[in-house]
Amino acid sequence: MSGVECFLDTNILLYAASRNPADLAKKKIAIELMAEKQFGLSAQVLAEFYTIATKKADFRMAAERALEWIENLEEFPCLAVDAGLVKTAAEASARFAISYWDGAILAAARAMGAPVLYSEDLNHGQNYDGVRVTNPFKLAPSPGGFHEDSSAFQGEAAPLP
Repeated sequence: MSGVECFLDTNILLYAASRNPADLAKKKIAIELMAEKQFGLSAQVLAEFYTIATKKADFRMAAERALEWIENLEEFPCLAVDAGLVKTAAEASARFAISYWDGAILAAARAMGAPVLYSEDLNHGQNYDGVRVTNPFKLAPSPGGFHEDSSAFQGEAAPLP
């Protein structure tokens, strides 16, 4: 599928929908990614989004509202889960010693030709057979504040986003 700059893992969508004040910095980053990138998704990502958004307290999303999110996301390319994807996901799971579900996300991203997977669940910066994982929240401020960053006390400059 041409035109896909990146693939979004479920956690990106969930942070965009989060109602938890502690997720505010991550929510902003997730919304910016969704607004600025031509991204792809998979049916797995949409199913996980629906399940978590309607069950977890950080979202308290009614089923109808979660379905509206999914309908809005239909404008972006979405890869179906089929037997071939399941097999590729299982192979990635074994090869990289990751969960099947993370293997399925990687397999879907690769099948779409996405060079970047935005996720906080895999190793930031690692290339998995042509798909580089980027954790967009890696430099997001923590809710704990300035004093949690020990580099601030060592005279090191904070990395730029």
